[in-house]
Amino acid sequence: MRHASAVVIGGSLAGLAAARVLAGHFERVVVVERDELADDTEPRRGVPQGGHGHVLLVAGQRALDALFPGLMAELVAAGAAEFDPGLGLSFSRFGAIWPRVRTELRLVTASRPLLERCVRRRVQALAGVELRTGTAVSALVGDGERITGVRLDDDTVLAADLVADCSGRGGRSQQWLRDLGHPAPRVTEMKIGVGYATRLFRRRPDDLGEARAAFTLPDPPAQLRAGLALPVEGDRWVVSLGGWHNAFPRDEAAFAAHAAALPHPGLASIVADGEALSDLTVCTLPVSRRRHFERLRGAPAGYLALGDAVCSFNPIYGQGMTCAAVEAVALGELLQRHTAVTAALSLDYFRQAARIVATPWRFASGGDFAYPQTEGARPLGAGLLNAYARRLQLASMRNPDVRRVFTSVQHLILDPTALTSPAMIAKVLRTR
Repeated sequence: MRHASAVVIGGSLAGLAAARVLAGHFERVVVVERDELADDTEPRRGVPQGGHGHVLLVAGQRALDALFPGLMAELVAAGAAEFDPGLGLSFSRFGAIWPRVRTELRLVTASRPLLERCVRRRVQALAGVELRTGTAVSALVGDGERITGVRLDDDTVLAADLVADCSGRGGRSQQWLRDLGHPAPRVTEMKIGVGYATRLFRRRPDDLGEARAAFTLPDPPAQLRAGLALPVEGDRWVVSLGGWHNAFPRDEAAFAAHAAALPHPGLASIVADGEALSDLTVCTLPVSRRRHFERLRGAPAGYLALGDAVCSFNPIYGQGMTCAAVEAVALGELLQRHTAVTAALSLDYFRQAARIVATPWRFASGGDFAYPQTEGARPLGAGLLNAYARRLQLASMRNPDVRRVFTSVQHLILDPTALTSPAMIAKVLRTR
C-alpha cells in the first residue's frame, strides 16, 4: 500500500537511506536538510566529523548495496580502495601487529563526503523525492496521538503521514515530543572524552608494505591513544589520531608527537615523512548517547528515528553509519508488513532498531568502561565481558579460526553469540 507523503529530517547518510526506503511506499518524500549541499566531495558544516576517517563496516556496505545496487562498485570506480580486512588492514594491539588472515570479507574505504555524494545523487534521481536544502526544522506538528508533519524555521508546515527523524546526535526529538504531550525516551549516556585530529596525506604504494590500511588501538587502562590510516580516493590517506579521556592532539606538534608515540611504525612513518595535503581538523565527542525509544509505552504514530538520533556511538569503533544503513533496511521490511502508518509500526520499528544497536553498543560501552575515568551507568557484567574480550583478542592473534569469527562479529555479519559458543570458548582457552 502506498501512502501520500513522508518527511525526512536530515540529509546525511541516515536520512538518505531512509528516503530511499520511503520512496518505495510514499508518493512524495521531502528530505529537509539544514546545510546548503554542493555537488562536491568537501566536508560540510553540518557533519563536523565528515573530514575524518570513516569506516562503513561490511554489514553496512551490504545494506547500502541492497538499497542502492552497485554502490560499492561505483565507489571503487571513483577511486575508493577495496580489500579483505584480515589481509589488507594492518592492525596493532597488545604490543604487536597481528598476523594477516584471509577472511573472505570485502571492505571498501572512501571518504565520507564521496560516499554521501554518491548516495545523494541516487536519491535525487528517485521519482517523488525532493531534497530541500538550506532549510531547518523547528518542531514536530501533531497531537497527543499522531505526528502529522514538521514546522520549518520560516513557520511553514510540511504535512506528512510519516516523519523520519535523522537529525543526528544533536537532534531535539526529546523536546519536540514533550511539546506535543508525548513521553520522551529515556537516555543513557557515557562520558568518554573522545576526540581525534585528522590530516590528509599523499598515499604512496609502499607506505604500509603489503597492507592497504593501518589501525592501532590502545591496551586499557594504561594506554589511551589510537590511530588510523585509511586509503581513500585521489591516492590519499586520511590519518585520524585520537584517544579516550582527552588523550588526543589539538595542534600539529601534538599530532606529530601522538603519531610517533603509537606502536604502529607505518602510521608514524606516514605522518613523519609523508606529504601533507590538508590542514589539521579536530573533532570532539565527549559523550556517547543512546535514546531508548523501544521502552516507550506508547510511541506516537507517524514518527520514527534513525541513525545518531537513536544511538550516537564512540566514533573510534566505526559503527554509526552501519547501524543507520541496517536500520533503513529494517524499516523497509516493516513497511512491507504494516499496511498503515500506526503506533504499532513505530513500536515495531523502535524494537527492531534497539536490536540492531544492542550488539555494537554493548561492545563499545564495554570497551569504554575498561577505563576507570568513564562515567555513566556501567553495563551489567562489564568486567567479565572485558576480561573475556581481552582473552578473545589475544587468541585472535594466534588462531586464524578465532580471528575470522571475531572479525565477522566486529563487522556485524555474525551474531555475537558465535563468540561465546562452547566450541569458541574452548578454542580461546586453548590458545596460549
